[in-house]
Amino acid sequence: MHRALVTLPLGLCVLSLAACPGKAPPRVETSTASVPPPIHVPPGCEKDQSGDYHHAQNPAFRYLGQDDGRTLTLAVVRAWADGGVESPDAGSVGIVLTRTPQGFVGETRATGFSASGTPCPVAFPTEAVACTDAGLTLRAASSTAIDEGCRPATSGPAPVRQEQVLLRGAPDAGR
Repeated sequence: MHRALVTLPLGLCVLSLAACPGKAPPRVETSTASVPPPIHVPPGCEKDQSGDYHHAQNPAFRYLGQDDGRTLTLAVVRAWADGGVESPDAGSVGIVLTRTPQGFVGETRATGFSASGTPCPVAFPTEAVACTDAGLTLRAASSTAIDEGCRPATSGPAPVRQEQVLLRGAPDAGR
């Protein structure tokens, strides 16, 4: 009987272990971080757009473009009679466009003036609609209305968007 007593606790121990659920396999965690939506820009706009530009209709307007692969910044620079350009200052007009799922979009930043002559920072919605080896075609609001507090006016006509063509490089001397 002594033997039966030793076997009984050993059997109960084995049964209790067998009744326990097995160790769960290690969890393999998949990344739950959302995948960013794809970027949708006009053909050619995914390329580096850095460089010098001038306005097709008015070559006196010159731009210096810097592109980091996501954002293109175009700074208006002053052109000199000898063909050189002056570096833009912090208060100059600039265009900032970002490659997004909604397009190559952003704004043109400038200084406007209220009816009383108060200088106000203004931003015009802007987007790139074409990018070629020859240059960029942008669509931007050509004007905006601001109140005396430098806020967008609550009344008045809606801004009209116009296309502007910026050509790569310095303008020809004959222009």
